[in-house]
Amino acid sequence: MTLGSRPSAVCRLVGSMTALACVSLAPPAHSADAPPWLEPYRAPAQQLIAAARADDFAWRRLAELTDTFGPRLSGSPALEAALAWAATEMKKDGLENVRLEPVMVPRWVRGRESAEIVQPFPSPLVMLGLGGSVGTGPQGLEAEVLVVGSFDDLETRAAEAKGRIVFFNVPFTGYGPTVRYRSDGASRAARHGAVAALIRSVGPMGLRTPHTGAMNYAEDAPKIPAAALSAEDANRLQRIHDRGQRLVVRLQMEARHEADAPSANLIGEIRGREKPDEIVLLGCHSDSWDPGTGALDDAGGCIATWDVLRLVKKLGLQPRRTLRVVLFTNEENGLRGGLAYRDAHAGEDHVLAIESDGGVFPPTGFGFSGPDLARATVETIATLLAPLGADKIGPRGGGADIGPIVRAKQVPALSPDGDAGRYFLMHHTPADTVERVEPDEVSRHVAALAVMAYVVADLPGRLVP
Repeated sequence: MTLGSRPSAVCRLVGSMTALACVSLAPPAHSADAPPWLEPYRAPAQQLIAAARADDFAWRRLAELTDTFGPRLSGSPALEAALAWAATEMKKDGLENVRLEPVMVPRWVRGRESAEIVQPFPSPLVMLGLGGSVGTGPQGLEAEVLVVGSFDDLETRAAEAKGRIVFFNVPFTGYGPTVRYRSDGASRAARHGAVAALIRSVGPMGLRTPHTGAMNYAEDAPKIPAAALSAEDANRLQRIHDRGQRLVVRLQMEARHEADAPSANLIGEIRGREKPDEIVLLGCHSDSWDPGTGALDDAGGCIATWDVLRLVKKLGLQPRRTLRVVLFTNEENGLRGGLAYRDAHAGEDHVLAIESDGGVFPPTGFGFSGPDLARATVETIATLLAPLGADKIGPRGGGADIGPIVRAKQVPALSPDGDAGRYFLMHHTPADTVERVEPDEVSRHVAALAVMAYVVADLPGRLVP
């Protein structure tokens, strides 16, 4: 078969290297219902998809970032070194106005930590302290465990909590319904006299991988240590409790807060040829939690959004409006980067904001938040992504980092829809490494982002008039 006789395709060995994945590079089929303004974008869309799919450049850059700098907790030398490296590489890619905009960020240090069953028989537990937790003191603490299944359960048994470690064994039913136990569990337990709080990890059953993440302390409750247990260890504690055996756990955490530290949002652009003051923003966050290397959350999102601009520059596709990528700092435990960007850039004209912070999986489409007229335009553009299977536009677009500028200026927002199950299995765990990211999937993620961002940036009229 010659390439001229049938639609071309990119095919790759993926996964275990035994399965062949192919994605057509043929131009999206013309539809009689498509508006005339879409036609000029079919060829650029094909170019962008082909360029993104041509090699594994984005994956290799992701591997270099995570292999070289490892985890990048806010305030750490690793994060600042990674940002300096990325700024240098952006300039090599030909991006314009590359700069680091200073942001002061919180500095939380994990230190050494451990948890173990003392009774009914000594045995270690797999745990991770929650981000922002206080420590136990050098001697640690040891107490009987009160197992509860919800906040309501705790309130019913409040008299039993004093002097105990309260363990919230709440199965993962989705991030939104479950994460509140990570955020608020310690203070809810402390109000009833608990000495520490444990939670079942906020994620599906993994391979005994605990999930960390940020927690908050209420002003009207004592600050007590808080940590997450793997799902397997949570089940074990539940079984011991259900047998009526006395359950005692020893917890030791060196966690501490230090003074705020200097960091930065990293910005790079391709200036618009006609309307440079109108901005299409692509965002991600450069910081990560510390157990893994933050490949999915969110180094992959940073590499993917950055690669959009690299490819547009490489192909010589200068849009009417400015494309801007921002690697926001401190999303995980403070959101200082998103807030600082809002304060510094609220006077600028943002046409659209896109955030990639859900793993670099092949998107099925995008979530969108904005006016109905803008949604109709985005849905039309998404037809160009049919060869990628990314042409569905659903509700609730946005992200934590772009959220402040989106809310302040009522900016339409997009976010790729990917594989939430895989993402929450690995994010905030030691398993969040580049091995969980397929090169082919990163390429498809980049391609979808690139087409959507470029077309919106080049439209003759604004997304929202």
